Amino acid sequence: MRKVLIADDAAFMRTMLKDILTRGGYEISAEASTGNEAVDIYQKLKPDIVTMDITMPKMDGLTALKKIMAIDPKAKVIMCSAMGQQSIVIESIQAGAKDFIVKPFQPHRLLEALQKLHSD
Repeated sequence: MRKVLIADDAAFMRTMLKDILTRGGYEISAEASTGNEAVDIYQKLKPDIVTMDITMPKMDGLTALKKIMAIDPKAKVIMCSAMGQQSIVIESIQAGAKDFIVKPFQPHRLLEALQKLHSD
């Protein structure tokens, strides 16, 4: 079973993601509410996939993505954001994100993004 780290500062969003992913057959290994937590947890647990919000306190998701990619260049991170700004999408992908999902996302779109990572 694939282990997922959910990083989002909104508790309701983490709950929604957890619900969609567990029903999709994924195991939630941990949750983080800040970019700092996401990086620390990634280092300890090395989950298979990370869903990363962009806007978080203390350290934003883009900075956390870059730190995780520096720790593990093979990390599989999917960025999630309510802002579908082209520049942020491009910067995320250039920094190593495997996909970018715009909130509010459709459950099937989220699961498709994760399944695509298995075939890589």
